[in-house]
Amino acid sequence: MLATMSFAVSCGIVLDAASAEEVRGHLPWAPERCTTAGMMHGGAVMTLADSTGAVCAFLNLPAGASTSTVSSSTNFFRALRDGDLRATTRPLHTGRTTIVVQTELRNDEGKLVALVTQTQAVLTR
Repeated sequence: MLATMSFAVSCGIVLDAASAEEVRGHLPWAPERCTTAGMMHGGAVMTLADSTGAVCAFLNLPAGASTSTVSSSTNFFRALRDGDLRATTRPLHTGRTTIVVQTELRNDEGKLVALVTQTQAVLTR
């Protein structure tokens, strides 16, 4: 499924598990994904969340529908300076016109790095 999202693949995102109830993925720390002081760039953090969020929304769509992110809110709690950034995304709401998902982003020690809530539109023809 991630192969259809070429940007996510080129960024180095790995999808670990995917179901309608939970999507898990990770992004390894690398110098090219960092800002100052070796901290993973916020854009890289948000890219992981947006990608796993899109997969989760897709898996909750009605037949024949597609989805697109319409809003995303990120709270950052700590920096990631090594290891993997691990995402766990779960649906909060699966409605007729929107799907809301929440992604916890944690470091290898299980500490919360960021929390992202995003709304995905349900696009039907």
